[in-house]
Amino acid sequence: MKNKQTARITIIFALFVFAHSCAPKPNTLPKNEYGLSEISNIKTYQSVIVLDSNQIMVNITEHIKDILLDLRYASVNNFMHREMYPANTSFTFLRLPAEKALQQVQQTLQNKGLGLKIFDAYRPFDVTKKFWDLVHDERYVANPAKGSGHNRGIAVDLTIIDSKTKQELDMGTGFDDFTDSAHHSFTAFPEKIIANRKLLKETMQQYGFKLFETEWWHYSWPDPEKFEIMNLSFEDLKKIAQ
Repeated sequence: MKNKQTARITIIFALFVFAHSCAPKPNTLPKNEYGLSEISNIKTYQSVIVLDSNQIMVNITEHIKDILLDLRYASVNNFMHREMYPANTSFTFLRLPAEKALQQVQQTLQNKGLGLKIFDAYRPFDVTKKFWDLVHDERYVANPAKGSGHNRGIAVDLTIIDSKTKQELDMGTGFDDFTDSAHHSFTAFPEKIIANRKLLKETMQQYGFKLFETEWWHYSWPDPEKFEIMNLSFEDLKKIAQ
């Protein structure tokens, strides 16, 4: 029995080493039309996470207790007034370190009787190209020549809710407001709104997220260069995400 167990472990280890040796290194990943390394099929994704577990995409709602989703781009309730994701998509993803940090944010807020609502997280690269074709303005959408934190699975758009009522705290503007009043530096609000924004900002920063100055709702995990552009569909990712 002991010899059989030893042989089994040896085989598993050998398979892991083989997979590791065959996995594409970041500089050998396929390039898209913009010259960016892109993970666009399941096989490539699976080989990449063998090399680096931080690249794992995690289904947020399966791992963060009581977090709410209001994926605006899976409806017409967004500044584009059209569905950019499959209609009524009810799940989304973040890379492993960002998801772990968001768990801590949620727990800290829950201790105060609050919680998080997610407007957007992972965004397939093809959707970013569609945004750019429609808007073509870097003030409002990401330039696909650069990619975005959403494409890399490290950016999240969110707000705070009351855990009991599920109502959003007043942040002064709604999501995807492109006026100066959405900026973190804008202070011409009542103290309560300033306090709400401060709570979101300080809690997100406490667990490692970086703010985006012109959008109070947008936070990213640092070091985007460590994460490749992703172009897998929501359904494909759901099949293989942790």
